[in-house]
Amino acid sequence: MIDFYTAGTANGHRAAIALEESGLAYRAHKLNLQAGDQRKPEYLKINPAGAIPRSSTTKVPAASRSRSPNPARSCSTSRRSRENSCEGPRAPRGRAAVAPLRLLGRRGWQRNALQLSMVAPEKSAPNVEFFEKRLVNALRAADARLADREYLADEISVADLALYPVVATRKPVIEKHGGLPNLAKWAERMAARPGVAKGMQVSV
Repeated sequence: MIDFYTAGTANGHRAAIALEESGLAYRAHKLNLQAGDQRKPEYLKINPAGAIPRSSTTKVPAASRSRSPNPARSCSTSRRSRENSCEGPRAPRGRAAVAPLRLLGRRGWQRNALQLSMVAPEKSAPNVEFFEKRLVNALRAADARLADREYLADEISVADLALYPVVATRKPVIEKHGGLPNLAKWAERMAARPGVAKGMQVSV
């Protein structure tokens, strides 16, 4: 059983989706970051860094325990039950394509800069517009990739799991700037997956 500590952030959503898609059993523990749950002594014993997501497994050898926020860990762990693996293509060529594609959803500086520009005490409309365009431009590579395939690596993979929370939580920004029809169709396919839909609700 996995104890999963999370909150409603992109990283939290990614890990929750990975767990749902993997079919692994887990207990979700929701943290309220605004209330400072991540800084409470009981949570710092679990993760001294006070970061989320965090997972720990029990009743398995210590060397096999996972405490990583990386959704790939949750997916690769599911190889114990191969039919539920969400790691992606098994063919070497397909698997080689996954690693660089995952970066499309993990350009944290762009997401964080946009978030900061929107919530900073002294917001600047030009700065918000600048970072919105930077984010959308970064997503154009994914849109082009999806022109002739349903998923980023042809099959569902951690690349899709990494990118989807960014697209889902920045949907108004993407729609405002437009011009990403393939990404929009992909987002609809992702949202229709039961594991993705449930994973996005775990931290809400």
